[in-house]
Amino acid sequence: MKSKLNKELVIRLLKYRRILTQLKSLGFEKVFSNNLGDAIGVAPALVRKDFSLLVLGGNKRGGYNIDYLSEQLNRILGKSREQKIIIVGMGKIGSAVAQYKGFHQGDFEVAAGFDISPESLLHKIEVPVLPMSQLKDFIQTQQIEVAILAVPEDVATDCHRQLKDAGIRGILNFTPIELKTTENCIIHNINIGVEIENLFFQVVKSSLPFDVEAALPDLSDEDALADAET
Repeated sequence: MKSKLNKELVIRLLKYRRILTQLKSLGFEKVFSNNLGDAIGVAPALVRKDFSLLVLGGNKRGGYNIDYLSEQLNRILGKSREQKIIIVGMGKIGSAVAQYKGFHQGDFEVAAGFDISPESLLHKIEVPVLPMSQLKDFIQTQQIEVAILAVPEDVATDCHRQLKDAGIRGILNFTPIELKTTENCIIHNINIGVEIENLFFQVVKSSLPFDVEAALPDLSDEDALADAET
């Protein structure tokens, strides 16, 4: 099963799950592939292919039972256990993330935030904010596996080390430092500056005075690539 779950498929399954949760809250009992496809922006055929690959029952005419589908997606996505996260760095980004109302749709919660000046954040946000000195003990006693890192650049590497040493297995990294995934800790780097630059490029590339992609060497042309390196 795990070999079938590439990143793109997992993201689609998570999106399906959120749509199913919304539909169930509205009283729906069944859903069709075109409903799910329209909701997340993919073709209905891809929805059916995803569910067929994972042997999830349903058909084009009868649709899918929402309760059954939700239960199976929870099983596949490991949603059968409580999922808690912590946030390290409670500045503007960390505090904003802590107050994000969409967390409940993923059935996980922010267990605590950590900061070098927790007293300055009292009564400003709903989650408890603790000093960094309590980080390791909290992670281990609460069995926290995933953390969000939103500290200044100059302390990012040290905080990353502290999280790994405490047993954290996954980090969503909002710092400008590019952290690397290791055998025991998966890193997802979110560089907001790079994302904005990429978005601007995608917007303006069609209006550039030359075809950017046509000007690039063919990646299969070894001679062109060799010339570019010299």
